[in-house]
Amino acid sequence: TSKVEHLKQKLISQAQEVSRLRSELGGTDLEKHRDLLIVENERLRQEMRRCEAELQDMRAKPAVPCTGCEHSQESAQLRDKLSQLQLEVAENKGLLSELNLEVQQKTDRLAEVELRLKDCLAEKAQEEERLSRRLRDSHETIASLRAQSPPVKYVMKTVEVESSKTKQALSESQARNQHLQEQVAMQRQVLKEMEQQLQSSHQLTAQLRAQITMYESELERAHGQMLEEMQSLEEDKNRAIEEAFARAQVEMKAVHENLAGVRTNLLTLQPALRTLTNDYNGLKRQVRGFPLLLQEALKSVKAEIGQAIDEVNSNNQELLRKYRRELQLRKKCHNELVRLKGNIRVIARVRPVTKEDGEGPEATNAVTFDPDDDSIIHLLHKGKPVSFELDKVFSPKASQQDVFQEVQALITSCIDGFNVCIFAYGQTGAGKTYTMEGTLENPGINQRALQLLFSEVQEKASDWEYTITVSAAEIYNEVLRDLLGQEPQEKLEIRLCPDGSGQLYVPGLTEFQVQSVEDINKVFEFGHTNRTTEFTNLNEHSSRSHALLIVTVHGVDGSTGLRTTGKLNLVDLAGSERVGKSGAEGSRLREAQHINKSLSALGDVIAALRSRQGHVPFRNSKLTYLLQDSLSGDSKTLMVVQVSPVEKNTSETLYSLKFAERVRSVELGPGSRRAELVSWSSQEHLEWEPACQTPQPSARAHSAPGSGTTSRPGSIRRKLQPSA
Repeated sequence: TSKVEHLKQKLISQAQEVSRLRSELGGTDLEKHRDLLIVENERLRQEMRRCEAELQDMRAKPAVPCTGCEHSQESAQLRDKLSQLQLEVAENKGLLSELNLEVQQKTDRLAEVELRLKDCLAEKAQEEERLSRRLRDSHETIASLRAQSPPVKYVMKTVEVESSKTKQALSESQARNQHLQEQVAMQRQVLKEMEQQLQSSHQLTAQLRAQITMYESELERAHGQMLEEMQSLEEDKNRAIEEAFARAQVEMKAVHENLAGVRTNLLTLQPALRTLTNDYNGLKRQVRGFPLLLQEALKSVKAEIGQAIDEVNSNNQELLRKYRRELQLRKKCHNELVRLKGNIRVIARVRPVTKEDGEGPEATNAVTFDPDDDSIIHLLHKGKPVSFELDKVFSPKASQQDVFQEVQALITSCIDGFNVCIFAYGQTGAGKTYTMEGTLENPGINQRALQLLFSEVQEKASDWEYTITVSAAEIYNEVLRDLLGQEPQEKLEIRLCPDGSGQLYVPGLTEFQVQSVEDINKVFEFGHTNRTTEFTNLNEHSSRSHALLIVTVHGVDGSTGLRTTGKLNLVDLAGSERVGKSGAEGSRLREAQHINKSLSALGDVIAALRSRQGHVPFRNSKLTYLLQDSLSGDSKTLMVVQVSPVEKNTSETLYSLKFAERVRSVELGPGSRRAELVSWSSQEHLEWEPACQTPQPSARAHSAPGSGTTSRPGSIRRKLQPSA
């Protein structure tokens, strides 16, 4: 548009030049010059039309920024500056409006002050008039009183010679005189106060006039400042407009020059544009068929990739299946080798994190598991990972039934005449008692083992006759006590059988024959009531003793006369603990010391068995002495190590897992089956002899041979024992 206006102005100037030349030149030259100007005018009109057409085309086409053009950059900068100046002008206008508003507010305040001053002056005038009236009244009263005082004095003088009759009138006159003097004094005081009020009102009037003068001067100064600021803003605005206009002119000149250059470039680029258009059309024709080719190629590549992925997945699945099969086979072979060597099998169970563990960094989980191998457990101790390999590892998600399935094969071998020992080891609060005893709703190994024995006995009831007896004892402060006896506090001792067989028995240990699950529940409830538990900082119901459940299974084959005797020892060890963490004091401290001493003795026994020493210190503790038969090679033994997963117990967990690895490496030798053939007469004698509910031995403990009384039915056990 600016170019069109420029061309129009140029046309007007050319027309003026034509008229001027006509007036100056003669006819022939003037006509020639006129013709030339007409031609030039026509050319300029055509150029103007062409420029208008190009301008319309440029408007119709989307604007393409010229990135490499210096003029466009300068134009953009000038536009930015112009917009900034416009913003400054707008800001100045806003400031001017604010100043106008402030002046208007000050004017309103001045008018308000003037009104208040007028009111004050009117009030002052009224007050002065009132005070002047009161002053005139006071002067009149004083004058009248002064005028009346001489007769009073005269009367006072004349009364002295009057009769006594006038004394009363004299006293009344004196009283009135006194009253009038008091009124005069009061009027003088009032006059003095009114004069002070008048003086204060004059001072207040002077102060108000001074304030009015100050406000007027301030208003004049503000008005002058406002006029100066308005004038400076107007000058800044005019200067900014002039600068913007000058820059716009320079920019327009640069744009015209750029337009001429662009026009030249367009003329030179038109052939190249035609060539590019032809090339583009050719490429477009070629590209039309490219999507189909690309789609077919992608389909083939996808099919090949999918086939390769399927092959890799199938190979991976096959390898994983083979690996798991080999792992199971290796584990099976290892378990068979352990069975043949008589190693103590060790399984680990990790309890879940509970609310008693607290919150914070110390309650975080420090135990992880191997997803491909259920015999590996990892422990993060002091920032370093430590791994252990056991026979089986149960995560916190494992149920009581899952743990029992791992040990039920050992339990059923008790029916076949083998001695079996299962004991739980770990720090206090790790879940040993829960694993061994459980709850009424979710029983542990003890009750599930007896239920399994009953079910196995019922399945073999057609060929075999079984008798199951149960005993329960605890070792508290190195004292062996009967949990099922009438006197649980009575101390028991472990004795060697006098027959020279080397077997151990506990005289006075109560033994109950159980025939149903109800009998089991009664025995467990009675034994659990007598067991010693106390509160510590680590466990609310901490077991303070080692509990032993002894299950004896006597079996007789009715067809062959084969007699078997198997014993199942289920041991719930007291928790190992550090005295500083458990907060044990007094009797609790003594209990903790005895517990740690017995567990230390168990560690010494395991170390001696592992190194195959000639002397094994079984007698250093009642616990190890009572477990001598289970740890001396004539029993199938399994240890359940209970560990806590939280960070604050990693030291105890590390110690428990290291002890479990040492126990796992102990070789006891293959367990022996206790079975013998008996004659039919002795078998009939067995069937005839009644079962007795009298105290019987614990673990490998039996009644002493030779006791033929009915209170000790040792004759049955002596007949069931294998010969030495």
